[in-house]
Amino acid sequence: MSSDHSVPVDPPHGEPGAPQSPAAMPFTRAGALWSALIAGFLVLIVLLVFVTQNTDPVDLRFLAWQWSLPLGVAILLAAVCGGLVTALAGTARIFQLRRAAKKTLAARR
Repeated sequence: MSSDHSVPVDPPHGEPGAPQSPAAMPFTRAGALWSALIAGFLVLIVLLVFVTQNTDPVDLRFLAWQWSLPLGVAILLAAVCGGLVTALAGTARIFQLRRAAKKTLAARR
């Protein structure tokens, strides 16, 4: 009543007769660029839908200035300005770190 329940074992990779794994596609900058472009276009489509659905005019006031803009455009401009402030702060920090790295490198020489 004994039966052979042995499972064939594949030889380890690198040995002759070992099954070769399919070659994975390497991650490239061009692939990352395409992924970023697709994601950017999807975000742009969502933003366009948001702006077109929020066209009611709103009055905006800042200090002595007063103007009227569609609600969607006003929120989009606020988001863009916030992104620019964040990018400026990040750029300043990058320059600060580069300057510190150059000083450290010069001190080691």
